[in-house]
Amino acid sequence: MTQQHSSFHPGRLVMVDIPGKQLDAPTADFLRQHQVRAVCLFRKNLGSETEIRQLTADLRAVMGEQALIGIDQEGGSVIRATSLPQAPAAMALGAIGDEALAEQVGAAVARGLLHLGINWNFAPVLDVNNNPANPVIGERSFGDDPELVTRLARAWMRGSLREGVACCVKHFPGHGDTHVDSHHALPTVDKSLAALEALELKPFRALTQGAEVAPAVMTAHIVYPQLDAEHPATLSRRVLTGILRDSMGYDGVVITDALMMKAVHERYGHARAAVLALQAGADMPLAQGSLQEQRAAIEAIGAAWAAGQLETAQLERAAARIDRLAERFPLQTRDYDAKQRLADEQLMHDGWARGLCTVRGARPPARQTPIRLICQASVASDGVSEAGASVEQVQALFAGYFDDVQLLRVQDLRALSAADVPQDARMNVLVSNHRGRFGAAARLARPDLHLALWNPFQVLDIAAPAVISWGYADGALLALTRWLRGDLEAVARPPVSLNQES
Repeated sequence: MTQQHSSFHPGRLVMVDIPGKQLDAPTADFLRQHQVRAVCLFRKNLGSETEIRQLTADLRAVMGEQALIGIDQEGGSVIRATSLPQAPAAMALGAIGDEALAEQVGAAVARGLLHLGINWNFAPVLDVNNNPANPVIGERSFGDDPELVTRLARAWMRGSLREGVACCVKHFPGHGDTHVDSHHALPTVDKSLAALEALELKPFRALTQGAEVAPAVMTAHIVYPQLDAEHPATLSRRVLTGILRDSMGYDGVVITDALMMKAVHERYGHARAAVLALQAGADMPLAQGSLQEQRAAIEAIGAAWAAGQLETAQLERAAARIDRLAERFPLQTRDYDAKQRLADEQLMHDGWARGLCTVRGARPPARQTPIRLICQASVASDGVSEAGASVEQVQALFAGYFDDVQLLRVQDLRALSAADVPQDARMNVLVSNHRGRFGAAARLARPDLHLALWNPFQVLDIAAPAVISWGYADGALLALTRWLRGDLEAVARPPVSLNQES
């Protein structure tokens, strides 16, 4: 088949982003001109629910009936549409271990997204978080056991698909054993294929084969030198075609992680990377950026096609896979029944409460105990997760119940030391409202109680009784408030090894 006789258009394969909360004329013209039919929404695009519904309706009008609108609505700290019922983090669900709950949560998340006119969710995460130093996955994973990850992810996905929202499992072939965030640098995982098959690849094999197959897979910007020493997985034919397509037999949509991430962009530029990803076996490069950058990616694909560097048959197979996804999960806006929404909100709150964990015999302080709260003054969004719990939210955990509470703000908790934890008559309660691990000096600090609101592996850095909430959404903070007041027992068990007595 020649290029002239093909109906393929490069823009049909590319997912882009848009600049604001409304669809402006230049962006609409760009989408029409290049026949783009896939857009990823980020926090910058999300206003009120009425505004979001108008935006998705406008996008559908421009991109057509086979439009795909994607979002990262995982739960936990990665919740773009924060007005919807906020799902427990995957690791909170891992602590509970209840497949029925995971399925109900996946369905509830999908109902919220359909209310906004979104038909593709980049979740659930299949990464097996077996590295406590991992700076970007952590509580986004269901745990460190691939069988648990598989069971809960399959159930979560089943709920979403039943409600009509496409899932996208990620990050293939596994982002759980990195110590570098691929948003900022290029991680390397030096494992053999056999080692990967024994751990990281198990959930992906389970959900890309058999009766319940994920409709889409997102790639990881990670170099696996024993598989391909030159390219990260996103751009590696050995990984995407050799393992995912040929060995696993996967025929769903393969979308890249964002090509603007430094792990790829600084080495290849996202226009060249878009071509390399398609050559490797991906179907859809996620090529966000300015209109000029997006145009460069689309034109690079067209130029490579014209030069014979991309085969027409391959590109048409990619387009056909994306067509099937859009046909199976049509873009629609469904009203969110008030009673159902209230039930979904309660479901999420119950999940957060059931997932609460304690280690080292943590107990709530007595009501009359003079308390000193130690937390970070502010925690901005890192572009992946939402902003951390504010000082006001931390104070609200203790307000209206405890008699004597003082606040000590620290500019950067990662630099916490013994000097930041005064030793006097007050009970020191450290509240980790940031994501990063603590520095070495923190090992000498001796708070009386540690509330780990985010990264569970922070309890390895602080020698104190601790409560782990797996997140800081409203439901998580409400559960923690109830525990502090003695109204809730924390009975779940961490689904990761924290190497501490519980």
